[in-house]
Amino acid sequence: MKVSVVIANYNNSKFIKECIESLNNQTYKNIEIIFFDDNSQDNSLEVINKYKNIKIIENKIQTKFGSFNQMNAFKESIRSSTGEIIFLLDSDDYFREDKIEKVVDFFLKNKNENIVFDYPIIKKNNEEIPQNKKINFFNTYWGYIHPTSCISIRRRFSDKLLDKVISNKFSDIWLDIRILLFSKYLDKYNVINDNLTFYRQFEGNISSKFKKFSKSWWQRRNLAHEYFINFKIINNLKVSKNLDFYISKLINKFL
Repeated sequence: MKVSVVIANYNNSKFIKECIESLNNQTYKNIEIIFFDDNSQDNSLEVINKYKNIKIIENKIQTKFGSFNQMNAFKESIRSSTGEIIFLLDSDDYFREDKIEKVVDFFLKNKNENIVFDYPIIKKNNEEIPQNKKINFFNTYWGYIHPTSCISIRRRFSDKLLDKVISNKFSDIWLDIRILLFSKYLDKYNVINDNLTFYRQFEGNISSKFKKFSKSWWQRRNLAHEYFINFKIINNLKVSKNLDFYISKLINKFL
């Protein structure tokens, strides 16, 4: 079975080598790599061009919203790919050497499943912190949000999925939570309970802007609730509001 790894990159030249070499060192070998460079201003293209057998897409037109740019990168990369299984990967992240083998094995054993998530190992300040299912204080609609690089999907399902989750609304709602909500409420939530993805957190990347309980964190949480209500309405699902919704609304009134 051929698989495709689609990589979204913007100004991450210093992480590209580790990202690509994690794919070249996989125990599973039938891999196609699609690298989407989103108008980087660093030497990303110079770095990626040193590697062979990688399809490079150079994009020169961006929006001012990183979330929309990332969604466009994956959408265009998937359209250019040919593998039966699609692995999403941000260029500052990388895979454990047996990730692709384990994900392919899941899909081979579960012929009717379309999406699967794995858990990350957070890399932060030279620490490696494995993540797993947590009991949240708030009973959220989404639960644990798997980073984008922890998401794998079947090609045959990709068009339906992207048509449902990609839009030009809710600019602070990124692809990870959009796909998570889709899988939980419109498809099926499948998880490989293993840490297969290294997820980098560093000062200046998106996750660093939303420190827990900060003003921006509460604002994005409030927007996530608004996105979820809109998601349920357009998909003809029953709309309900829980305690977390009201707490988020209340706190945002005072920010």
